Amino acid sequence: MLAALKSLLKPSEQVRSSVIGRLTYAIGDIHGRDDLFARMVERIRGDSELQGERPVIVLLGDYIDRGASSREVLDRILDLERSDWCDLVVLLGNHEETLLNFLADPLCGPAWVEYGAAATLASYGVHTPAMRTDPDAWEQARDDLAAALPKAHLDLLRRMRLSHRDGDYFFVHAGVRPDVPLEAQGAEDFLWIRGAFLQAKRACDYVVVHGHTPAEAPANDRWRIGLDTGAYATGTLTAMRLKGEARLLMDVRL
Repeated sequence: MLAALKSLLKPSEQVRSSVIGRLTYAIGDIHGRDDLFARMVERIRGDSELQGERPVIVLLGDYIDRGASSREVLDRILDLERSDWCDLVVLLGNHEETLLNFLADPLCGPAWVEYGAAATLASYGVHTPAMRTDPDAWEQARDDLAAALPKAHLDLLRRMRLSHRDGDYFFVHAGVRPDVPLEAQGAEDFLWIRGAFLQAKRACDYVVVHGHTPAEAPANDRWRIGLDTGAYATGTLTAMRLKGEARLLMDVRL
């Protein structure tokens, strides 16, 4: 019966399991919760040892803002890059892009503060201007942040990637624009998209693994995996293990 049903489907419509080439762990939006990030890293390390493979860890962006420990999160990412037990892919989030925009143009400050910039500035010992419409105060805040930001952090921010592919999976911060070739898309879509992507049954030929849009529970659908569970507010950081055809959701809570 099943064979007969499959024979009626076009090749592109036939259901098959998605496959990934390497043992991979994707971690959702951290937003300054270094306490949760530390726990997740330890859990992944222990799990990967049980799997018997050197893993790839894909960080899906939005490491800063809102939570109290943005600086510590970036330090931990740098430690992971130097570690000898995993390979690391660090994707850019819209919050990191906004920080970089602020360094280039302090007039971006009032917009950034709406996204939780005060927590990031505080983690570097920089005061948020009391008046959002005071350009001189924002220029001073930009200069103070530029002086306080370690070169290693700035270099990390500048080399973050927009996307990562492995097998049938496409990893990106926010999502992709449906029915537009991936090669024709860039930061505006990969870092900021919501509605058009979330409403699409199948946005592209890959399973898209993303963060950006917080939800009470992770999404784990045929063509979309959403891992932002609002860690900064909920105390729950979510990840997914991908191995061959298998998926496993993981979380840590405080």
